[in-house]
Amino acid sequence: MSMYNIGNVNGPSNIGDNGHIEVNHGFDLGTLLRLADQLVERTSMERPSLVPQAEIIRGELIQASQDGQSPNRGRIRSALETIGIGVAAGSGSLALAQEITRMLGL
Repeated sequence: MSMYNIGNVNGPSNIGDNGHIEVNHGFDLGTLLRLADQLVERTSMERPSLVPQAEIIRGELIQASQDGQSPNRGRIRSALETIGIGVAAGSGSLALAQEITRMLGL
């Protein structure tokens, strides 16, 4: 007898909890740059001490767009985690940080 719980099976390929599979074939750097700009603006209003972290994210994305390479995910992840810890729940900064995290697949 198997002890594996595969959760909700929803269709032939959606195996897992709630049958949710998300496939991310890449990200739109232009959209990420706009979100990073909004994150810098929002953190400056909500938590000015976190603006340097938001600027790290924006800087990494700008450098990636100029170099044509992928952004430094480690630096971005670290900055996003710091922002996530430092802002209030339900704030615009947190929502932007979560969306950037989702888009990058971090």
